[in-house]
Amino acid sequence: MPPTINLCWLRRDLRLLDHAALYHALKSAAPVVPVFVFDTNILNDLEDKHDRRVTFIHDTLEDLQVKLSKLGSTLDIYYGTPQQAFEHWTTQYDVQEVFTNIDYEPYAVKRDADIAKQLKEKNIGFHQYKDQVIFDRNEILKDNGQPYTVFTPYSKKWKTLLNDYSLQAYPTENYFRNFFKQKIKKVPSLRAIGFMAGDRGFPSVRIKDSVIKNYDKTRDLPGIEGTTHIGLHLRFGTISIRELAGRANELNETFLGELIWRDFFQMIIWHFPHVVQHSFRREYDNIQWRNNEHEFQQWCDGQTGYPIVDAGMRELNTTGFMHNRVRMITASFLTKHLLIDWRWGEAYFAKKLLDYDLAANNGNWQWAAGSGCDAAPYFRVFNPTLQTQRFDPSFEYIKKWVPEFQELTYVKPMVVHEQARKRVLEVYKAALAS
Repeated sequence: MPPTINLCWLRRDLRLLDHAALYHALKSAAPVVPVFVFDTNILNDLEDKHDRRVTFIHDTLEDLQVKLSKLGSTLDIYYGTPQQAFEHWTTQYDVQEVFTNIDYEPYAVKRDADIAKQLKEKNIGFHQYKDQVIFDRNEILKDNGQPYTVFTPYSKKWKTLLNDYSLQAYPTENYFRNFFKQKIKKVPSLRAIGFMAGDRGFPSVRIKDSVIKNYDKTRDLPGIEGTTHIGLHLRFGTISIRELAGRANELNETFLGELIWRDFFQMIIWHFPHVVQHSFRREYDNIQWRNNEHEFQQWCDGQTGYPIVDAGMRELNTTGFMHNRVRMITASFLTKHLLIDWRWGEAYFAKKLLDYDLAANNGNWQWAAGSGCDAAPYFRVFNPTLQTQRFDPSFEYIKKWVPEFQELTYVKPMVVHEQARKRVLEVYKAALAS
């Protein structure tokens, strides 16, 4: 007879502490087996077989395996589709219930609906919990019950509803005795799932209080270490959003605002899934993009002739990270100066960013293009030269990534800012008038 257990399905919540689904699983009536799927629906779409995000997930799972082994338990990991995984687990174990945390992206929503149906046919319960956000889906709504589509009023209401309960940790550690005891199972090697180890050098999950305290003063300066680099850990849930928001609430309102943006974009993608393929504001789908492939490649390679743009792209290509302020500058340059579809840039960031998150990436690219959830009009066009003067006046950031920027060998600017600005305003105006 297979052992009677419950499963806790880990996805973008790769930790054991302060974990909503794991807490409820461990308090349930049966011992708990934590499980993870190396989902081939996702992995097969990754062109780079040295993708550092896969390496990060693999390293994190091995770390979790060590922690669980000390508790006499183990992770059970499957390589394949989620449907195949649950067919396997429901044969291997007598599964009573499955616990997991909510994921708001369209693929995840469909995946979870399919798994819930698959499990229901076997009389197995499927329970989902809020974990990766402070407020989700329908918790922050207008007075008329509709979702917010502009950030500022959403943010104000978010702050008024925030309380100690919202930030309360789930004390999973009090119930670790309820993990199912079994022999440790091996984490499949990277090679076994079709990947090779990428360069590690991942940012630390620990953030100094001083970085958060000074965040409002330092976050826009790419030449210094003034941001948290925590995006990768938030993306894969190696840190609790409640813990981070609690610290932000105590130490720095500007940093808290960045976490509110994160909730906002997750809410938007849930209520308006069309944003994955289309402009949030549908009329912006009428824009006649130039989509010059050669110019796009120059942008990708950091060869635009605008040092702050090139520095950002080279940082991204080299490290998998790009400074927050510079993300806005590079995105604005692609969409406004070159008139290249924001979806091209979004897809490039999706391939390269370690902290890639569909909702935030999509939301920020649409913000840069003017097609998204933003009260500002479309005619905001960042001037890369003025942005440099304001945020990298001593060229510290630029010198690091574009050392040749003052040499005759440096590539000439692709476009003249004033001319590019005039062109984009004419194109946008024509599209919105049609």
